[in-house]
Amino acid sequence: MIRVTKTTLLDVLLVQPEVHEDHRGQYVETYNEDEHHHKGVDIKFVQDDISVSTKNVLRGIHGDDRTWKLISCFYGRIYLVVVNCDPQSSQFKQWQSFVISDRNRHQVLVPPKHGNGHLVLSDSAIFHYKQNRYYDPAGQFTYRYDDPQFGIFWPCRDPILSIRDTKGSS
Repeated sequence: MIRVTKTTLLDVLLVQPEVHEDHRGQYVETYNEDEHHHKGVDIKFVQDDISVSTKNVLRGIHGDDRTWKLISCFYGRIYLVVVNCDPQSSQFKQWQSFVISDRNRHQVLVPPKHGNGHLVLSDSAIFHYKQNRYYDPAGQFTYRYDDPQFGIFWPCRDPILSIRDTKGSS
């Protein structure tokens, strides 16, 4: 069973799978097409990706105009930010943050024209996402994590960044 909740950003959904724990550990069904579709995540995913990072690594803000993403954290704990990057939207530049982890197993559905970025809060983390389109680097946009037009709060003063994330492109 999953619970799906609307967030403050239109079309961004918080998905909470049921977590079964006992003395042996934890069991979670992370994706079930029928159940996800029945609960409003009616998207056909075609690609899965992961990134493995250490504490204070910040990745993003990345996105494109066509891709839906279902984001989760397989291991560790991350601070995820979703930003509306659609200049035609009444919510343009608005953002929302989520803490997702291997304990709460929350997932966040990110629609097209929204960027996402994440900061690793634990010693290491495995960030996972499903996509409804195959990755196309030519169609990507990137904003700096500290772009003043968004005013995003990040719980780290000196994150570890890639060259792409220090420059931005949009």
